[in-house]
Amino acid sequence: MIPERKRKTKDPCPNCYLHRERCICESIPTLNLKTRLCLVVHAKELKRTTNTGRLAIKSLVNSEMRIRGVNSGNTQEALDLSDLLVPEYRTLLFYPSEDAVALTKDFIGEDPRPIQLIVPDGSWRQASKVHYRHHELKDVPRVMIKTPNTAVLHMRTETTPEGMATLEAIAQAMGIIEGDFVGQELMKLYNAKLENTLIGRGQLKKQDGQK
Repeated sequence: MIPERKRKTKDPCPNCYLHRERCICESIPTLNLKTRLCLVVHAKELKRTTNTGRLAIKSLVNSEMRIRGVNSGNTQEALDLSDLLVPEYRTLLFYPSEDAVALTKDFIGEDPRPIQLIVPDGSWRQASKVHYRHHELKDVPRVMIKTPNTAVLHMRTETTPEGMATLEAIAQAMGIIEGDFVGQELMKLYNAKLENTLIGRGQLKKQDGQK
């Protein structure tokens, strides 16, 4: 696997977080879906230009971001997610815990309500805290993509066979929930982010005609 380079991107685009010469903002789709996405991201993750979850927020009209790990003085502000638990949505936590069930079309068909997908974003340790520290989510079903990730190139080193970048995982989930077109549009965006990131690291050659 390709190790993540530690050098920070200088003067990144404020929208896609790539070097301005490799900006992919023109590739960001606008998708207005029944499914609602809530990205729960750690504050430290927002400093990383390799973050892909924010691109999902920019693509999906019916989405929002909640930030964990915000320091206020010497203490960390608590984040309460209980207001997300509304009856008009079937709320699911997208996290590969031991009790997580496979996200499939059959599973989606068990409840007619639109889905609200809560997605932890950050390092494995940061994301796991949403799963076990937010007790307001204790009764929210956990779901995951159980098929192994066969991709050769990765944004960061993955620690499990099913490991994916956040946008990559959201693309697969939305493809199951909303249909192939939505999943493909989000995967195009993820691939653009991945390719231009690797080009910036010198780990992938720029193709003819590519910016």
